Amino acid sequence: MPAYHSAYNNTEDARAVGNTAVLPIKSKFRGPSLLITDLNAADIVDEALDLFRANSLFRNFEIKGPADRLLIILILFISDCLAKLSASKVPPNQQEAYKLLNTFSVDAFPIPGDANFNLNAHFAPAGNRADGEFLRQYLIQVRQELAARLVERLYADGTGKPSKWWMAFTKRRFMNRSLGN
Repeated sequence: MPAYHSAYNNTEDARAVGNTAVLPIKSKFRGPSLLITDLNAADIVDEALDLFRANSLFRNFEIKGPADRLLIILILFISDCLAKLSASKVPPNQQEAYKLLNTFSVDAFPIPGDANFNLNAHFAPAGNRADGEFLRQYLIQVRQELAARLVERLYADGTGKPSKWWMAFTKRRFMNRSLGN
């Protein structure tokens, strides 16, 4: 059974930095991303959250387009977020989790082309310094939005504790990799 790929691979007007897609998102955070105004429309962040649990079971992932590369980065970031939340002995409440993951999302991180980026074999570096900085700012915005939506899903049941159905995936590694944060 093959892994699930991004539905945005065939998007014609998407900008690419290196070979990674820069797609519009619904966001309340500032950044360079084009914004989707329709709140009911799905975006790459929703897709990453929807596909995370299924794709985290796969060790191999065939990249079929630039949106798949962004999907890989987002799925690995979700995995790192869950590991960050499970690191404490007492599970954080929703507000603490939001603060922790928001801080984690803006911390320094490598981008494709950096020497310490773990997936450089699958990603092309940005063409120039300005494109690299644009990609970093875009990824910060996407990571912030992803962290906020992840916390909403983790605490959706109203118990004040993260969902065990999500936290069960803390030990699973998509492609046996990590972003190294």
